[in-house]
Amino acid sequence: MPAVFEVESTLTDRYQTTVPETVRRALRLGKRDKLHYTIRPGGEVVLTRAEPTEGNDPLLGQFLSFLARDIAQQPERLQAVHANLLQRLHALIEDVEVDLEAPLSAHDE
Repeated sequence: MPAVFEVESTLTDRYQTTVPETVRRALRLGKRDKLHYTIRPGGEVVLTRAEPTEGNDPLLGQFLSFLARDIAQQPERLQAVHANLLQRLHALIEDVEVDLEAPLSAHDE
């Protein structure tokens, strides 16, 4: 019979908790990973590591988190985009049609 480990964690006033180290190791969890909860009819809750869904780019999420931290730490570095640059960008793409639902390909077909 496989070994069974039992661990506890405490909810904060904001209903948050730290996932115990043994659980993090068992589920191979890293920072920013998502958790999946399955609630069974008898009230039992099964916690598993959520697998990335199609369309979720983990690198994009990490990059956006980096940007958010950088903006929060150094808001004085933000600069508005100059109107001339914005006009040039619009001129470059005004006749370009993009289907955001089309799959990406390695080459033009």
